[in-house]
Amino acid sequence: MRTRKLIVLILALVIVLGGAYLLYNKLSGKFAPQQISGGNTVPAENSAENNSGESSHNYMAPDFTVYDAGGMSVKLSDYLGKPVIVNFWASWCGPCKSEMPEFEEAFKQYGSQIQFMMINLTFGSETESSAKSFILDNGYNFPVYFDATGDASGLYGVSAIPTTYFINAKGEIEARAVGALNAETLRKGIDILLAK
Repeated sequence: MRTRKLIVLILALVIVLGGAYLLYNKLSGKFAPQQISGGNTVPAENSAENNSGESSHNYMAPDFTVYDAGGMSVKLSDYLGKPVIVNFWASWCGPCKSEMPEFEEAFKQYGSQIQFMMINLTFGSETESSAKSFILDNGYNFPVYFDATGDASGLYGVSAIPTTYFINAKGEIEARAVGALNAETLRKGIDILLAK
């Protein structure tokens, strides 16, 4: 009798978890910009698409405030009119470290055309000092900003790092990538921005 109740309980739990998983996948896709991963670009489910399959509607990137190395506040909206790449990272994150050389090269090549916002998650185990040391030790020159309160990463629902957003000059999210980017994938995101 106990075994039977246990089996029924386990089956009920499996059904509830399966339903929650399906619901999550269905709803989360409604709010996702196109995704870039492994060289593939997937159109967002929330985009109105024309007959060619191209997205004709993007969603506005939430504005946020972060701080530069001198402690001055900087808003995403300060760069309206210029494409922006927003990358959330931390110095303790191995995948974040692996993509930094690619971002440095892209910044050298496209820094006059695209605003790079390399946003350090400066809370929890990360400190501004450890982030600055990492940047200095590796000779990176791209702009680094600090999200000391987690407000910026919270607005973007960042649950894994690195996470990168590609935002067009109108302030609309064109694409995102979760995980470390290689040169080809980063270039794909840049091409999306420069084509606008």
